[in-house]
Amino acid sequence: MIIPSRGTRLDPWFDSYATRAHGMRSSEIRALFAVASRPEVVSLAGGMPNLSSLPMDHIADISARLLKERGTRALQYGSGRGEVEMREAIVEVMRYDAIHQHADDVVVTTGSQQALDLVTQIFIDPGDVIVAEAPSYVGALGVFRNYEAEVVHTPMDDEGLIPAALDETLTRLYQIGKKVKFLYTIPNYHNPAGVSLSLARRQEIIDVCDKHHVLIVEDNPYGLLGFDSDPLPALKSLSPDGVVYLGSFSKMFGPGYRIGWAAAPHAIREKLVLAVESAILCPSQLAQLSVTEYLETWDWYSQVKRYREEYRERSEAMLSSLEKYLPQCQWTKPTGGFYTWVTLPAGIDAKAMLPRAVTKRVAYVSGTAFYADGKGSDHMRLSFCYPTPDTIREGVKRLAGVIKAELEMIELFGTQLPADGDTPSRGVDRPHPDQV
Repeated sequence: MIIPSRGTRLDPWFDSYATRAHGMRSSEIRALFAVASRPEVVSLAGGMPNLSSLPMDHIADISARLLKERGTRALQYGSGRGEVEMREAIVEVMRYDAIHQHADDVVVTTGSQQALDLVTQIFIDPGDVIVAEAPSYVGALGVFRNYEAEVVHTPMDDEGLIPAALDETLTRLYQIGKKVKFLYTIPNYHNPAGVSLSLARRQEIIDVCDKHHVLIVEDNPYGLLGFDSDPLPALKSLSPDGVVYLGSFSKMFGPGYRIGWAAAPHAIREKLVLAVESAILCPSQLAQLSVTEYLETWDWYSQVKRYREEYRERSEAMLSSLEKYLPQCQWTKPTGGFYTWVTLPAGIDAKAMLPRAVTKRVAYVSGTAFYADGKGSDHMRLSFCYPTPDTIREGVKRLAGVIKAELEMIELFGTQLPADGDTPSRGVDRPHPDQV
């Protein structure tokens, strides 16, 4: 037998990977973490919830009591669909979205990210089409890419997904023979756009998808975090059999527990249970029992209201700072959630500008992270959830200085600096950027 030589390749197993593995790449947000976490950098990039107001002593007591009184269960294997106490608690949480489901309709997952991965796994063959908003959540786009789906974007405006445009997109795809498996949407406090799907449009979106026999995957991690009110009725509440609803405790409690869920029609739910059991056997017993205990022993909804006020204050700091320091830009005005979506002045490339912003000690996420087709360079996502209001104001001020320098460069050279910072080649007598 002849054993092939792997030679001196940097990756000697390159030829052994599955085809889909060659398409894997890190997200632009994850790649920022190492830089954005430096203390001197104001990060307006990450979507980390601010956990400073959580009742940590009470949570510590929950953990100690669980291990002391129910430790053999908490540290044991459990059900692939999740513990019944956890699923019943999730049913109560979903009532705030006007969803009335049975606990049997719920599958507990390791964060809603795993729920999205499993839904994609059971529906997508290579080349199948997923329709998603433009822009769309970067974590979802990574999942869809890994399963070799074709993502087709459909437009949004300040009222969210546009029903007529969605109808046109689905009609066009059908006419050219494309197989659309589902619509992926974030109707509440969208990531990254910051807008919400209006009440008037919700039934229209349901009707369009019913017309084309397209499943809706509704991702709702921010739904309880509206600044002024409870959420609008979920799409799931309007079409129980036409929607797979994804939820999470990461934003309303704490992401460290990694508890999310999918509420799905019966047949889909059974497929999801099999997929969970194949992937991880079962979600964490300790995490489920801890979250359930928190929901049962603490006024968790008052805690959510406290989050709302904290994020409202941070949002106001963000929007007022943009008004003061960056009037040449445009931005969405969120009524909840974590983000605003900023449109840059003509000629500025957010992705190319980012390394220079980091040198000025401020970070954001380029709009290109939120498109499957390479668009978005004229936008950036700014997050207001984690920094203090004063830090947000300082970050926007620093960002304004970066954008001002970019505009001066465009005026001087007629083009923006590339990402590597080299001066555009427009003549030997041009000054170096450091001299401008």
